[in-house]
Amino acid sequence: MSNQQYAKVEGHPNLLRDLTTNAIINTDQLSSDQYTILKNKKSQEKQKIEKLSSDIEDLKSSVSEIKTLLRSILNGS
Repeated sequence: MSNQQYAKVEGHPNLLRDLTTNAIINTDQLSSDQYTILKNKKSQEKQKIEKLSSDIEDLKSSVSEIKTLLRSILNGS
């Protein structure tokens, strides 16, 4: 591995700048882990909302079909 040099990012105690690549590195593992957990939770919530929306559309379609069948029964068709 090459001899990498880092510099502190002014005003951000948990950030370092890799002087070779100019990349910013977060050294706070806890906040990184919390971000990942939050990101996964939001993704799960989005999937749940999409499934609920799909289920609602299916229910609307089923109710509409039932109404059509009831109307045809009532009209003697």
